[in-house]
Amino acid sequence: MTKVAVMQPYFFPYLGYFSLIKNTDRFIILDTVQHIKGGWINRNRILRETGGWLYCTVPIKKHPLSATIEDVKIDYKSDWRGKIISQIQFYRKIAPFYFDIKSLLERTLYDDDTDSIVELNARSLQYTCEYIGFTPRLETLSKMQLEFRRPEASDEWPLRICQAIGNVTEYRNLPGGKSFYDVKKYEQSGIHFAFHSAELPVYDQRRSAFENGLSIIDVLMFNSPKDVMDMLNDFSSS
Repeated sequence: MTKVAVMQPYFFPYLGYFSLIKNTDRFIILDTVQHIKGGWINRNRILRETGGWLYCTVPIKKHPLSATIEDVKIDYKSDWRGKIISQIQFYRKIAPFYFDIKSLLERTLYDDDTDSIVELNARSLQYTCEYIGFTPRLETLSKMQLEFRRPEASDEWPLRICQAIGNVTEYRNLPGGKSFYDVKKYEQSGIHFAFHSAELPVYDQRRSAFENGLSIIDVLMFNSPKDVMDMLNDFSSS
């Protein structure tokens, strides 16, 4: 049985994204589709020292509206890496794993000066998984040299990819796609479609109001790798 997931490359995404990586056999980074402004490709949310949350953002260069994610380039005109590191510094006062996660962030952001948002995000996924304690099987679609018929509808991208890979018995997607996918297309092609719903636990953020659904950065600040691994394995599939 081969379980496959296909997702766009997000910047230090939330816990459920990593649960999907952990519990599939192959995780395909979908970078050949159109980039949509205002999503999670170049930003995510962490706690704000004064309350609530804020975005940590990777600036990107201007590009045509029709540009695909693989064509999106990082803009180095500002010291955005230093800004992100400064944005997390207040965690030092409250988070038991601050220094470990600061090192993880620095390694991810400063390993090289890639101008590819896809490469940066793939690295963030790889290094984060390794820190938690498992080695993911990540593959980037634009580098896979797969041959498949271009999808006729947006919800068919994973279907065409799974068919091109071959021997895929199950496709998994995060629950946010329930209104987007026509599951029958997959089932009729012999591929079981399952929605992967990770439990998003409330943990101690050292403040009165819990901020749910933040970047994995926040989860890792307050929880040990072992505890995070347990969170990743706490899910339902239907």
